[in-house]
Amino acid sequence: MANSFSAQNFIALSDLRPNLARPSIIGMVIGKTDVKGFPDRKNIGSERYTFSFTIRDSPTYFINVTSWGKEDYIKSLSRSFRVGECVIIENPLVQTKEIEKEEKFNPTTPSSYKLLLSENHSVVRICSSYQVDMKLLSLLHLPIRDSRDYYSLGDIVANGQNLDGRIINVLAIVRSIGDPKYFTTSDRRKGQRCEVKLYDETEPSFAMLCWDNESILLAQSWIPRETVIFAADIRINFDKFRNCMTATVISKTIITANPDTPEANILSNFARENAEATALDDEIEAQLKESINLQTIVDVYTVEQLKALALKNEGKTYPFYGILYAYISTLNIDNETVKIARNRCSGCGYFVSEASNTCTSPFCNKDSSGHKSVFLSFDLMIDLTDHTGTLHSCSLTGTVAEETLGFTVNIFLNVSECSKFEKQLFSMFFQRGSRNLSS
Repeated sequence: MANSFSAQNFIALSDLRPNLARPSIIGMVIGKTDVKGFPDRKNIGSERYTFSFTIRDSPTYFINVTSWGKEDYIKSLSRSFRVGECVIIENPLVQTKEIEKEEKFNPTTPSSYKLLLSENHSVVRICSSYQVDMKLLSLLHLPIRDSRDYYSLGDIVANGQNLDGRIINVLAIVRSIGDPKYFTTSDRRKGQRCEVKLYDETEPSFAMLCWDNESILLAQSWIPRETVIFAADIRINFDKFRNCMTATVISKTIITANPDTPEANILSNFARENAEATALDDEIEAQLKESINLQTIVDVYTVEQLKALALKNEGKTYPFYGILYAYISTLNIDNETVKIARNRCSGCGYFVSEASNTCTSPFCNKDSSGHKSVFLSFDLMIDLTDHTGTLHSCSLTGTVAEETLGFTVNIFLNVSECSKFEKQLFSMFFQRGSRNLSS
């Protein structure tokens, strides 16, 4: 321990017992939840606030800490430290935990106890990093589960819906970190969401969702294509819209960044060796997405107005953007004679010739052999209809098409004959519904 702490007698988490006289403990914060408010049963009309965090002082011991109190106190305490920092807790209340009740929503800990903080009796102090013993700091890179106890992303995909709703451990590399999205629910509660893409040797892209502010803040500190994470007790779900498996960070989840384990070191080496390739894939994916900021588009058009503008701008190369309220009146995905998927060049993103299956664009950044690999992408033609008319042969391609249909192009093309029949029914009823709307 650093000199500033050497004179203080800290109780090890493994030695905690109820009725200890003014215990003082030190540990690294390895997990933390958002502040929440609840109606105060003793004072009708008012609220009590709470948040929890998990601290660790040895490879084998960590414990959950909960604080209750007034809004100002709880929010101020929560803002004072983050995951990855060291704290000293003085005079907490040590209570025996009810395992089934406590660990339903909180991290599973080896301790038989939990700590409660009181505004009037407990004190939490933050330690600066230079004051902290290296043995404590090293705990931030030690998973709370056996380093071999995890699913690869390929295992999760292979097991599919058999893992739906299961809580498991995952070891993976961070591929990309999305911007936080903020929203307001129907009952006026504020919410947030952030999607992190993961990958490993077995799967190129896998979505992990963060719904609380603390996990989103933690995710923002990771470095894409470099940071390896061990997510203990993360929930796996089948996303019906995407038709794939996803992971969700929950209140039980403890995430260890860059674990110091043999398994994580192997994955880290894989990330370094493939950094250039994954960076190029991410760049191509970004290029294929609409580059304009969608939030800046405010002009609303009808089909009739769009046709008039297209006629007026005929021969001009610059695009214009707007909002159209319409429905898809034609979506032909069941006709075997219609080509619904084509190959794109991995170098520039443009469609390639079927005959040569190579990119002929002079602007493509090809490799030394003059070739680039190709990948499949939806290339659909649809009709859009509103009360003023119909826009024929509109293009619906790439990831936008996948999000609209709810499945990837590879899943669509590899379905069984039975599933093809379901696609035909989907197309038939989709267009029948469209005709009913237009009548």
